[in-house]
Amino acid sequence: MPENFTAALSDYRAEAVFNPWGESDPQHDLDQQGAETRRRQLLHYLRERIGRAKTLLLAEAIGYQGGHFSGIPMTSERLLLGGLKHKSLGPELVFNDLEPQRTSRPDLRPNGFTEPTATIVWGFLVDQGIDPRSVVLWNAFPWHPYHLKKGLLSNRTPTDEELLSGHRMLHQMLELGKFEQVVAVGEKSFSQLQQLQIPATKVRHPANGGAGKFRLQMLDLLSRT
Repeated sequence: MPENFTAALSDYRAEAVFNPWGESDPQHDLDQQGAETRRRQLLHYLRERIGRAKTLLLAEAIGYQGGHFSGIPMTSERLLLGGLKHKSLGPELVFNDLEPQRTSRPDLRPNGFTEPTATIVWGFLVDQGIDPRSVVLWNAFPWHPYHLKKGLLSNRTPTDEELLSGHRMLHQMLELGKFEQVVAVGEKSFSQLQQLQIPATKVRHPANGGAGKFRLQMLDLLSRT
């Protein structure tokens, strides 16, 4: 059940890793309810998709501009708060049965943090008329790894040891979702799936100039399914 999965996800702790659903960000959270808010938002996101979604879209790790504050992989707080409606991206794409809440301090980003990859992925779904509840966005390492010296508003690549913990949750997600296809976003997430012998198709990560190729490969993939 999504409730058990979310609870297990919230338990993980490691140095230089932020768990959005189990920990508060004392420097950047709006209040002490941040973890609870993010956990609730993730749960509602999953409830509207598990048992319905046919595709798992897997990237590498949570980033500080995305799931760190929204609580949802590849989803920015700004999208949840309605700040991307000019791009036809609104919170109703993410969930309908909950009023979205911000967890970051407004003085950091008045309209909430925004993540380019998240905007590209959600924009692709909308542009192609894909039911957003037919896809679950997830990460091979489902927490936020950051640089100790740079602080919580930074990203880093997860270590091999950390990825092993992510694999445990990935297996649980696959069992929970019973997806018909798994799509790896980028080489790093694809290598994790290969290591676990999980059949998957790879598409270009949209970051660093890869947005166009990501869209073309996703279109080609959808045309064959």
